[in-house]
Amino acid sequence: MPSRQPIERPPTVRRYPIGVEVVAHSESGAAVHARVWAPATKTVELVTENASPAPIAFPLEAEGDGYFSALVPGLSAGSLYRYRLDGGEAFPDPASRFQPSGPHGASMVVDPSCYRWTDDAWPGVSIDGQVLYELHVGTFTRAGTFAAAIDRLPDLVDLGATVIELMPLADFAGNFGWGYDGVDLFAPSRLYGTPDELRALVDAAHRLELGVILDVVYNHIGPSGNYFSKFSSGYFSPGHTEWGQAINFDADDARPVREFFITNARYWIDEYHFDGLRFDATQQIFDASTPNIMTEVAAAAREAAGRRKTILVAENEPQRASLARPAAAGGSGLDALWNDDFHHAARVALTGRSEAYYEGYRGSAQEFVSAAKYGFLYQGEWYGWQHCRRGSPALDLAPRQFVTFIQNHDQVANTAGGRRLHEETSPGRLRAMTALLLLAPQTPMLFQGQEFAASAPFLYFADHAPELAALVREGRTKFVSQFPSAASPEGRTLVPDPAEPETFVRCKLDWAERRAHAAVLALHRDLIRLRREDPVLHAQRPRSLDGAVLEEHAFILRYFGEGDGDRLLVVNLGARVHADPLAEPLAAPPAGTAWKTTFSTESPVYGGAGTPTIDTNDGAWRIPPECAVLLSLRP
Repeated sequence: MPSRQPIERPPTVRRYPIGVEVVAHSESGAAVHARVWAPATKTVELVTENASPAPIAFPLEAEGDGYFSALVPGLSAGSLYRYRLDGGEAFPDPASRFQPSGPHGASMVVDPSCYRWTDDAWPGVSIDGQVLYELHVGTFTRAGTFAAAIDRLPDLVDLGATVIELMPLADFAGNFGWGYDGVDLFAPSRLYGTPDELRALVDAAHRLELGVILDVVYNHIGPSGNYFSKFSSGYFSPGHTEWGQAINFDADDARPVREFFITNARYWIDEYHFDGLRFDATQQIFDASTPNIMTEVAAAAREAAGRRKTILVAENEPQRASLARPAAAGGSGLDALWNDDFHHAARVALTGRSEAYYEGYRGSAQEFVSAAKYGFLYQGEWYGWQHCRRGSPALDLAPRQFVTFIQNHDQVANTAGGRRLHEETSPGRLRAMTALLLLAPQTPMLFQGQEFAASAPFLYFADHAPELAALVREGRTKFVSQFPSAASPEGRTLVPDPAEPETFVRCKLDWAERRAHAAVLALHRDLIRLRREDPVLHAQRPRSLDGAVLEEHAFILRYFGEGDGDRLLVVNLGARVHADPLAEPLAAPPAGTAWKTTFSTESPVYGGAGTPTIDTNDGAWRIPPECAVLLSLRP
């Protein structure tokens, strides 16, 4: 194989400390700068794969601290390459920007400056007042591509969603998957399109005034196509997460590893104009350092955003509130945390099943009053399912810092059959819960298709080689077996095969249902509009709401307005309530005023039986069954 020496050059200015970047033009044409961390090797060569007449190997220079780099002439956007270590086997770049043939193939040089952005005036988005919409690119449309997703963006604008949350895009092995087993953390999955097609999706969203945040996985690397250890075992710690080896963030040799992940956060926001990040399962990110890796990642992401506002959200199953506190106060500086407590209580209330990790929830009116007021339900109390205390004090967090949902990718899939909530409860009860979700002061999130009662399930799917697929199938069956409701009449847990292509195809949305299920869509659209346009509901001010339990299944929430009067949301998840009298101060209107109905989930427009009002004559309150009604004040 021919060899060529690196060209003479002045010091190179790079955007990032790792990866291959188009940085300069030499006398002979374009050039890239390559830099990689491979501390256990003595020599590193960049080997081209599509050079003519034959591949060429460029030696990289050892810098010290395990880094190798060189300015490589003749390569430009579209060039394919690998790194050859110590003269032996060649592997893809750990910081590859694109893998056109998948994780086992060659890496491709990408020049981000080739894309012409149109969003210069876009200000970014903060967490205030947002309605999130989680989607999986591969199942969001029949085509399952970035380009096809662009065609559906106007539907999300019509719905009233304001920020899209894309499930992970880092490239992974196989032809389909959720994306949480990504192995090329800088490379958008080739299954969905090219890097510029992803940029076009974000750009199109910004033109429609939609923010876009990306789900990133910094707790483990996927099992197939994972070549990190070929470059250094230092990427991983001796410990393990639920899904594989833990990332080494705090050993003596962890500085380059930290730099890799910090750079990744900067990269997505800088080169793809993402408006923020959602961090997966942060409880499985182990770091005893100060500052914590999450604090450094958050700071780097905001620095990369520059003048643009960003949203940084974390999933943290133990509900560690410090993540959402400012770094100056000992926190990590994130904007919000997923609130599993609200989901779990809602699911128990809607289905009547308190099983597995739902055992610590009753689906009671008090739980929803407390969630609306304080966010997390568990803030240090004993949680029997895990035999430990759950959560930490979070009373200081603002309502907007809790992301609430009644469906998401995990929770729908955990029903074994991937059943959505409209298949598991009554229409009236689901309408009432939807009103609570979208009118409560927390930050609501919808899962793709929820807004039109999509018939497509959302199952766990992952295309692995046969041996690994068998282990995944076994593990998935074991996990779902904790839910007695997932068992067949014979007592067996039946889980669709994650590796079967049909499992993946079944999850693709049928957008024709958006018209067929117009009543469900109208409910979601009108509730989001009400949330956006009503100044009292939109405020999300801390401690501006109180609530009271009327029955085990019924409650009221009182929103205290400033110059626009108060609002009263009445939610009844059960049978008719007749309170005579109702001795509850929060139900009393101010002197000289009375409550009037301004919204009801039982309107025929939404598939309800009528438009019931709350009858309060003679001090008695008559509340129809399974409904939510919003009241405002009139003279």
